[in-house]
Amino acid sequence: MLPGLAPGLHLSERGRVQAERVAERLAGLHIDGLYSSPLERARETAEPAAACTGLTLHEDAGLLECDFGEWTGAALADLAALPQWQTVQQTPSAFRFPDGESFAQMQARMVGTLEALRTAHAGGVVVCFSHADPIKAAVAHALGTHLDLFQRIVIGPGSVSAISYSEGQAPAVLMVNSTLEPLIGLRAS
Repeated sequence: MLPGLAPGLHLSERGRVQAERVAERLAGLHIDGLYSSPLERARETAEPAAACTGLTLHEDAGLLECDFGEWTGAALADLAALPQWQTVQQTPSAFRFPDGESFAQMQARMVGTLEALRTAHAGGVVVCFSHADPIKAAVAHALGTHLDLFQRIVIGPGSVSAISYSEGQAPAVLMVNSTLEPLIGLRAS
């Protein structure tokens, strides 16, 4: 199923364990802001981190999953049979979901949100809980990788990716899809 913006999707038991693991990994890291997509599954992933850090969890619609429009909730096998699926996989920058957004719009929204949060917490560490495609798009942008190649980036549930932003410099990707190492070494530049 392509969940997209479908409401009412909650974490499984495995997802709750992964969320607790992320919170444990954040322990000891000085965090200046904690943000989440408004969708239930992202908020539920962020809640253990909020409890662990004592920070208020802020929802930000800029961190939402891609709006898949009419395709929201459709079975992936059914979508894969559509001729448009090849465009989604091979040239996503040229595709807009019917009654939804394009990958380019999603990437611009995500990158703009991260820029606004970086500015609001200048010099600090901001932790955001989002969804695989927006995270992949943000990482691709930070790497200077064309959006058509963003599907090559893997972002798994409960993983951590980190991008460092410094004024006047290109972003630096510090970590992608990490599920193992402690995060205490991450610092704002």
